[in-house]
Amino acid sequence: MRKRFTVLAVGFLCVLAKVLPAQQPAEDEATKLAKATQNPVADLVSLPFQFNFNTGGGLDDQTLFILNFQPVVPVKGLLRHANIIARTIVPYVSAPTGTARAGGLGDIQAQFFFTPIKPGKLIWGVGPIFSLPTATADPVRTGSWAIGPVAVALANHGPWVFGGLINNLWTFADEGGSPKVNSLLLQPFVNYNFGKGWALTTAPIIAANWDAPGGDEWTIPVGGGFSKTTVFNRRPITFAAQYYHNLEYPGGSAANQVRVQVSLLYPSAPKPPAKP
Repeated sequence: MRKRFTVLAVGFLCVLAKVLPAQQPAEDEATKLAKATQNPVADLVSLPFQFNFNTGGGLDDQTLFILNFQPVVPVKGLLRHANIIARTIVPYVSAPTGTARAGGLGDIQAQFFFTPIKPGKLIWGVGPIFSLPTATADPVRTGSWAIGPVAVALANHGPWVFGGLINNLWTFADEGGSPKVNSLLLQPFVNYNFGKGWALTTAPIIAANWDAPGGDEWTIPVGGGFSKTTVFNRRPITFAAQYYHNLEYPGGSAANQVRVQVSLLYPSAPKPPAKP
């Protein structure tokens, strides 16, 4: 299975390298902003709304729906040589439970990346991640306070933006009972920017539940989609749509995911030119 995943990923990148032109014109403003949105630790305030439809087939009553509100806010000036990028994930979950559905909040996650003020060719950030027992939807309720490390690294090369994000969470306090949190998340991402804000992108979320029964630990998707950064009603905004198929996933989970995201962008105002 891992060999098949590797072959598919390498094949996808090889096809892109052959069909897309190697030379690109000077970047327009929309493309510059698009590449900033593809950097999880960019100096950019963003308010993404990510709609996830997890299903075994069509979008029927058995679809698991997750809406993630994921505000990203840079905090500058607290440290001399580093910025802090605060990223929060607030999930709303609607899950099938037999003939009915259960809806409500999931556990809120807070991530804090410490990243150099003047990054080099390799852009990176590291810090802690926290998971809070805020879930009101029974199917995703853990009752666990969890903590762990989070890290991201990426690079820009011409029209390409590529890198990865990784974290692991462990329960350190619990309201009692199962399940405990002991999970890995790995998200590699590759973006090819065509110009005028258009991009081809893949960002599968590979997850592992270390406490799951044998054979149910991993979720490994493959797929991708596109994004468009533009201005709507005087507000910079990014639209994205992606499809993923799970090569491996726990029993009872969905084989397919459709991900649609709308991100409101608040770029920093340009600095005025220095006086002569």
